[in-house]
Amino acid sequence: MKDAAQVHDAEIELERDFFLRVMLRELSGTLQDVVGMAEASGYVSIVGSAIGDRIDADYRRALAVDRLTRDQVLDVLVDLKRRIQGDFSILEEHEDRIVLGNRVCPFGNMVEGRPSLCMMTSNVFGAITAQNLGYARVRSKRRLRSGTQGAGLSCILCRKMRPPGMPENTSGSRNDRRSAAARNGAWFRFS
Repeated sequence: MKDAAQVHDAEIELERDFFLRVMLRELSGTLQDVVGMAEASGYVSIVGSAIGDRIDADYRRALAVDRLTRDQVLDVLVDLKRRIQGDFSILEEHEDRIVLGNRVCPFGNMVEGRPSLCMMTSNVFGAITAQNLGYARVRSKRRLRSGTQGAGLSCILCRKMRPPGMPENTSGSRNDRRSAAARNGAWFRFS
């Protein structure tokens, strides 16, 4: 029992949040190594879209609305990153796009060497924006290189428009559309 007390009091960085971030880092690294960067980014994109759907539903339920307004979408994008310890802000707002800046990545230093994880934010933002405003194209201008403040700037453009060649009513399952979005430059369309 004396050893159990020593183990219990050992100073190691291990708690649920850290464990989950390490697990995500290792999963994304394994995907990058086994299937390649493009495919790993595609898998992360699909997960990001699913998470975006869930977060969108949670905010709409909490705000008691069927669909978020443009202003609410902006507030949600910034607020959700704040809640997960990111630091996003609105840099520019135009009729056809929103530009957001990022000073702190919520993954912290776990994102280093895992560029496929950058697809998570793009797809969460794209899913939320498209669900509420119709269409979104999200592009990350620059990836963060580390999780420290001032490490970089990530500009994400959310455009309310239909991509070239996409019909007004897209057929296929939601997973088909998510997969196509991941392959075709992060276009999102939901109705």
